[in-house]
Amino acid sequence: MAAHTMFDGRLQIYRRKDGGPWHAAARVGKRRFRQSLKEESLERAKDVAEEWYLGLRGKLRAGEIVPAEHTFKDAFDDYIRDARVLAATERSPSYVQNLELRVRRHVLPFFQDKPLSTVNKNLVQKYRVKRAEDTITRTTVKDKDGKIIKAGKPPARNTIMNEIVHIRQILKHAEGLGWIPFVPSLETPYMTQTKRGHRAWFSPEEYKQLREATRRRITEGKRPGWESQYEDMHDFVEMMANTGLRPDEFMRLEIRDVKIEEDCATKKTILVISVRGKVGVGICKSLPGAVYPFTNLRDRREAELKASGKSEAEIKTLLPKTRLLPRFNRAMFNKILEEEDLKFDREGQRRTAYSLRHTYISMRLMEGADIYAVAINCRTSVEMIQEFYAAQIKERIDTAAVNVMRPRRQREFEKKKRLQNRAEAEDTE
Repeated sequence: MAAHTMFDGRLQIYRRKDGGPWHAAARVGKRRFRQSLKEESLERAKDVAEEWYLGLRGKLRAGEIVPAEHTFKDAFDDYIRDARVLAATERSPSYVQNLELRVRRHVLPFFQDKPLSTVNKNLVQKYRVKRAEDTITRTTVKDKDGKIIKAGKPPARNTIMNEIVHIRQILKHAEGLGWIPFVPSLETPYMTQTKRGHRAWFSPEEYKQLREATRRRITEGKRPGWESQYEDMHDFVEMMANTGLRPDEFMRLEIRDVKIEEDCATKKTILVISVRGKVGVGICKSLPGAVYPFTNLRDRREAELKASGKSEAEIKTLLPKTRLLPRFNRAMFNKILEEEDLKFDREGQRRTAYSLRHTYISMRLMEGADIYAVAINCRTSVEMIQEFYAAQIKERIDTAAVNVMRPRRQREFEKKKRLQNRAEAEDTE
C-alpha cells in the first residue's frame, strides 16, 4: 500500500491498490477523519487532501467539530508515569506500586472509557455501589444446591476511601494538565457521619498480661535456638510501651541513635532517642522503664558480634551502627496475642505492634500528661491525639467541673418562683 504524509505527519495520503483512487486520513481535535479523494493522480490528490484538511481545521476553530475529550485512562496513564518518577523520591517504592495495583484492579475497569467531564459525585457513588456489589458476590459462599452458607461482606470503609483518594489524585493531575476546569466534589452524598474512632490499645491490666506472657516465653519457649528471639520480643514490648515509637521507627533504630541520660527535670535515668521514620528525624524522651530493655538489647547485639568472631576493634566500630532489633517476629507476636485472647479489643479492632504506641499515649494521658508535650514527644499532632485518644480517657474529665450543683437556698428560691408564676397564670385564665 502506497502512502505519503503532509503537515509533519498530521495528514496521511494512501491508496490500497495500484491504480486505485487516493484516500486521506487525519486526526483533528483528537478525532480521526477519513475521506476518499477520488483522484488517481498523486499531485492532484495532494491538492484535494490539503484543502480537505485545512477545512477540518477551520471547522474545529469555528466549533463545528467538537474535540474528543480525554478519558480517565488517559489521565491515569499520564499520572502514573509522573508518579513512578516523582513520588518514588518522596514515598516508598511500594506506595506507588500498591497505588497502581489498586487502580488497575478496581478503579480503572469502571472508569477507563469515561470522559473526564463525566467523572463527578454521582458517577463515583455508582462506583461505590458497584464495588460493594462485586465484593459481596465474590465473597459469598454457596453449597452445591445454591444455598448461601456464608454471606459476603462489602469492602471495608478504609479500602473504599483509599480508592476515592486515588481517583481524586488522578483528577487533580488532569486539572493541572488543563484537561478539566476543576476537580469535582467526590464526597458521599449521604450517611457521611461515622462513629468517633479510637486506636486499639492495651489497658494497664492488658499490658501487664502481655508483658507477663512475653516473659514466660523466655523460660517456657519450646523452640530450640529461639532463646534470643524470645528475649528480644520481651524487650521490644517493654521498650515500645515506654517510648511510644512507631514500629517502623523502632526497626530503624541503631545503637548510636540512643543515649542514656540523667534527666534534670525528673532526676531519673531515661533514654534520649534520635528517631528516623515517618516524619523524618525527631527526638523522643522515654520513660525510665525503657532503659533496662535497651541495655539488654544492646548487650545481646554485642554478644552476637563476639560470637561471630569479630575482634574488639571491629566490635567497637560495628556496634554503634548495628540495628537495635535486626528482626521482628510478627508471627510470634500475633501468636502470643491469640493465646492471651488479646488480639482484638472489645470493639473488634485488631491489635498489632502499633497498639503499643497507642498504649504509651493513652497511659500518658491517663496520668495527666500535657497533651501538647505528648504530641511533640510522639511526633504527631494535638488534633490526632484529641480525636483518637483523649476522648476515651476518663481522667481527662474534671469531675469538679462537671458535677456542679447550685446552692440549696438558690434552688428553693427558684422553685418557689416557678410555683408563684404558675399560680398567677392560672388566676389570669
